[in-house]
Amino acid sequence: VSTQSTWGKKSSDNINSRLQLAVKSGKFFTGYLSALKSLRVGKARLIVIANNCPPLRKTEIEYYAMLAKTAVHHYSGNNIDLGTACGKMYATSVLSIIDPGDSDILNVAKE
Repeated sequence: VSTQSTWGKKSSDNINSRLQLAVKSGKFFTGYLSALKSLRVGKARLIVIANNCPPLRKTEIEYYAMLAKTAVHHYSGNNIDLGTACGKMYATSVLSIIDPGDSDILNVAKE
């Protein structure tokens, strides 16, 4: 059982490091309205949703992402953890990655 929890922690560390690299070297938007706008325009490549995002909001974002054929990653942490992983001092429940930069986060999110 301890190896399973270690693997889960390693997986979250993996996505956090890739997320930090994408934030440093690429382009992204934080926030629900910005994510919807980037999905409607067709610029979003990946949507990251925190685990405590309200269900109606989460469903709406998933629906827009399905229409835009954009990948969605459900982040294992809450909105405070997602904001911290982005290097921001505020909480964000939705993150839209426009350009991943040097990061290979798009490949990891598909797994």
